[in-house]
Amino acid sequence: MATATIDGISTRYEVIGSGPPLLMYAPGGFDASLDRWSSMGVYAKIKPLDHLSKKYSCIVFDRRETGQSGGRIERVTWAHFVAQGKGLLEHLGISRAHLMGGCMGCSPVMAFGVAHPEIVQSMVLFWPVGGAKYRLSSHQRFAQHLAYVQENGLEKVVSLVTSSGKSFGEDPRGGPWAAVIKHDRVFAETYAKYNVDQYKLIVAGMVRTLFDRDTSPGAEPEDLLRCDIPALVIPGRDASHATSAARYVEECLPKAEYWDVPVAEQTAETVPPRILKFLDAVTR
Repeated sequence: MATATIDGISTRYEVIGSGPPLLMYAPGGFDASLDRWSSMGVYAKIKPLDHLSKKYSCIVFDRRETGQSGGRIERVTWAHFVAQGKGLLEHLGISRAHLMGGCMGCSPVMAFGVAHPEIVQSMVLFWPVGGAKYRLSSHQRFAQHLAYVQENGLEKVVSLVTSSGKSFGEDPRGGPWAAVIKHDRVFAETYAKYNVDQYKLIVAGMVRTLFDRDTSPGAEPEDLLRCDIPALVIPGRDASHATSAARYVEECLPKAEYWDVPVAEQTAETVPPRILKFLDAVTR
């Protein structure tokens, strides 16, 4: 593992394999550490890194505020996640790359394509998050954290996280900076002393900005409709990855290929070859 400092925040990353660069925004919601590509749910089943790294340089990293990466108390938006990925490519001396997102990682990939189309060679969007249930559950998660802060204060949040060791995904009370609190003592001390009223405004604005629609979040439809980047969309089908969200992404991206395959048929034998076929066709 290696680390890079991007905009003052530490990013843990790893480059696996060789070939054209493929920057990979991890799945896992607010637990998006690089190991999720190998250990989580469907990804443990299809093992994308095992296959993709044979032909591509897979750049995996802990998204800011997750895993061993750092963070900062601010109203985090999709643009902040884009900046982290762009900074990592610059750190590695890469001017152009394929991008792949899993789960919530699809949203920063789309935002990246809109903001920096000259850098993005293609986009693989595996199980884009979205749907009414996803929006509601996301808002509920932040509401649980804010209620805990209101009742107990930020020092108690630090005590909760350090004693339980649980992430924001595992225990919403710990909030979106739980991972950083857990591994960075200096950050935890600063966090505990932060102005509570200002903090609540930051968190409220953060959830409203990130989860503002019942379709797949990340970029405005008008911007996606103008995005001339080849994309492969692979749909999920559950409360967090509504098939309607994947169809919305297909509708908005002019050069999208929609792989209309049921989740039950998305296996280690079918998914990696389909992704490689797409990447090979657009690599130039």
